[in-house]
Amino acid sequence: MRKSSFVVAALMFSAAGQAFAQTAVTPPPAPDVVGSAQGDVSVTIYQNGQALVQDVRELSLPAGRTRQEFPDVSAQIRAETVSLAGPGLGIVEQNFDFDLLSPDKLMEKAVGSVVTIVRTNPATGAETREQARVLAANGGIVLQIGNRIEVLRDDGLPVRVVFDKVPENLRARPTLSVTLQVAQAGRIPAALSYLTPGLGWTSDYVMLFDEAKGAIDMQGWVTLSNNTGTSYRNADVLLVAANPNAGGGRRGLGQLGDATIEEAGTETGARERLGDFYLYPLAERTTIANAQQKQVSFLDVKGAPARKAYEWNNRWMGSDTDFRSAATVLKFSTSKQGGLGDQLPQGTIRVYMRDARGDPQFIGESRVDAAPMGSQMAIRTGEAFDVKGTATVVKRERLSSKRWRTEMRYEFSNARADQVTVEAGQDGLWGDVRIVSATLEGQRVSADRMEWKVPVPANGKAGYTVVFDTRY
Repeated sequence: MRKSSFVVAALMFSAAGQAFAQTAVTPPPAPDVVGSAQGDVSVTIYQNGQALVQDVRELSLPAGRTRQEFPDVSAQIRAETVSLAGPGLGIVEQNFDFDLLSPDKLMEKAVGSVVTIVRTNPATGAETREQARVLAANGGIVLQIGNRIEVLRDDGLPVRVVFDKVPENLRARPTLSVTLQVAQAGRIPAALSYLTPGLGWTSDYVMLFDEAKGAIDMQGWVTLSNNTGTSYRNADVLLVAANPNAGGGRRGLGQLGDATIEEAGTETGARERLGDFYLYPLAERTTIANAQQKQVSFLDVKGAPARKAYEWNNRWMGSDTDFRSAATVLKFSTSKQGGLGDQLPQGTIRVYMRDARGDPQFIGESRVDAAPMGSQMAIRTGEAFDVKGTATVVKRERLSSKRWRTEMRYEFSNARADQVTVEAGQDGLWGDVRIVSATLEGQRVSADRMEWKVPVPANGKAGYTVVFDTRY
């Protein structure tokens, strides 16, 4: 049973107001045509779901101590971060009323109070009214009407509850109330600023790969999301590509599981910076509606060079005899010369290719870390159907109490009609691992990893053998 089914109808508010000793009550500024009391709004949004809201409102204030209400602030406002600045203004006290007006909340706040129950006879349309005291509104509404106790049931009969006032601290919109000390009466521009969670942005990239041309088209989209409970209308929006520390030490908000940077770039981008963060201002003011996602373009590059590669990896120096697919990888650069010419905020890249009919089809997606300009990127889109590999321990012998010799054989198959090159990797090469012999020259790419580029003929197989001298 939904108690809110009963609680809609007529709300009758008493005109009685509460007097404040030595404090004048100043009404909030008149809302604009769309019903918002906000003024000139600027929003700075970070990628960790935090935002800085700056709202400049023109206030008509009397001199002395006065209470000013600010509706249409975030329902998740961090009240301890609120700042209000204006000529001749001093803050004495502030309160944030976050209990929002709803049928359920009205009944909860009315427990112990007297309300009016209005029942309508469906046959005649005649109304009957009774005074009732609300005893409970927890999982159902319990009323005391005269000497009887009654549970308000959803029996299909027209029933409504009439309240004579809105309970204190229950607001139709999230409202911040501030007690001010005003030096001089008049119209004063007051700059309200605060931090709030619930506003965030992510980067989403759409990549179209042309294998024949060895090129990509890349579009970058900013996806804004607003779950603050408040809309920000005609706002000047600035996006910060960073996750600033919000207290509590390391947060790990920007740590992504699928690293895509093969080599970090060293080129300086032309975008504006704030400390070590890049800024992405939106070109035009926009409205960020509550419970909405909005997308805005920030990157559009055509024909950047790219190539497809196949990667296969053996994690330990042991056998992996099941034929396992190589990963399909697209490689490109973010450099100014021969690349995208921009840094990439962290996000998700979704990759498409055109089929034989010329229609773009989705082939995979990958997360991307924040990549400086000039970075070498590798996007893993999936597993190759036709390119597979195995690793086999051919022989392992003990040379001494601390030295071993292991002969490994790597085999690859290719069912495609064209030759491919598999970039094969062997991990687990810690310590003073030495290569005794190899039928194919490899390259050490990190402290524990070597790679070999293996040409595999069309509709054929290829392999190589490596003998390792290891400590254990």
